[in-house]
Amino acid sequence: MNAAALPLTPTTRALTWCLHLLVLGLLVLAAVRAVADGRAYPGVIVAVAVLCALVYAAGSLLPGIRGSRRAAAWWLLALGAVWLALLALTPDGVWLAFPLYFLQLHLLPQRGGLVCVGVTAVAAVAGFSAHQGAFSAAMAIGPALGAAVAVAVVRGYQALYRESEQRRRLIEELTAARADLAAAQHTAGVAAERERLAREIHDTLAQGLSSIQLLLRAAERALPHAPEKAVRHIGQARLAAVDNLAEARRFVAALAPPALDGTSLAGALERLCATTSAREGITARFHLAGPALPLPTAHEVALLRIAQSAIGNTVRHAGATRVDVTLACHAGEVTLDVADDGAGFVPGELPAPDPMTGGFGLAAMRSRLRALGGTLTLASAPGRGTTVTARLPVDPPPATKAAAPPHSTRAPEPEARP
Repeated sequence: MNAAALPLTPTTRALTWCLHLLVLGLLVLAAVRAVADGRAYPGVIVAVAVLCALVYAAGSLLPGIRGSRRAAAWWLLALGAVWLALLALTPDGVWLAFPLYFLQLHLLPQRGGLVCVGVTAVAAVAGFSAHQGAFSAAMAIGPALGAAVAVAVVRGYQALYRESEQRRRLIEELTAARADLAAAQHTAGVAAERERLAREIHDTLAQGLSSIQLLLRAAERALPHAPEKAVRHIGQARLAAVDNLAEARRFVAALAPPALDGTSLAGALERLCATTSAREGITARFHLAGPALPLPTAHEVALLRIAQSAIGNTVRHAGATRVDVTLACHAGEVTLDVADDGAGFVPGELPAPDPMTGGFGLAAMRSRLRALGGTLTLASAPGRGTTVTARLPVDPPPATKAAAPPHSTRAPEPEARP
């Protein structure tokens, strides 16, 4: 990693400006001391210091130096040559070795940077010794220690930068993963909501519209011979339309079914059976087996919708004269049975659901129950009627558990057709 590959950040900009000021300060110091101390060739020293400043400024201003290692190497070679000329003229040039270390380590490959730092340190020691006319270990300590500090600082900075980059990439990956997860959750939520609305529409609005259609057909058949009967059918269709309108408004408001307003599931089922008997011309009876335990709203909604869908299927397809709805609440489970005495069918020969002809009822029932951990069973045979059984697990409240007898009595289920 080198400076040519590192993007400028507020931290790197601050370090770069510090390096610029250090180089400028050391060059000014060398020029001022050459004039003030009366050294030989002061004009030449000042000129070389200015040239060194210009070469350094060219490297800092030209964008190609940071973007190309080859250009950086040529620039460092030119800067090193001018520095060696300054070092040959004044011992104060030795101090410029320290910023050169940083430039070489940043702009050159790792191995090449270390070699250049070593060469620069040796040149600094040799130049300073030549000016002093002697060599001692103390003369080598300064440049060597400066090189070691520069290597340690640059390697530490590069390690921190790599760690920072890894964290940045990790944060970007986590952000992208969170966005993907949010999108997947949104898609799943949309699909689940569409499925829920499809079930609700099938079990309520579609059933209600079918009832209205049957009632209007009955009224049409009654005319003109039995106008009183036709008026009765039209009135029942109007009531069904009012109920459907209430259901549609509740969909918009995202509330519970209106049939459950101010009553329990048992009351809603009893009312459903009474309404079916009055409107559809078949006998619908409700039976409650065992105590009516309080159920979660989701359970009540699911069981009511299943009862509505099963009764709607009975009215439209079974040709039945009687349908019995039985709600059984006992420890750990609630069971709903809808049994009719209609024509029956072979369960394995049911046609696949079709958008034009329907057939989504059983799939919607199973989907409702599966979402709540329940099961749906279907028993039917030609000429033997049909029984739909929905089972949902439920934990009764502690008080109910304590009050319930060890073996609750459950009414016999309608006989399953073979």
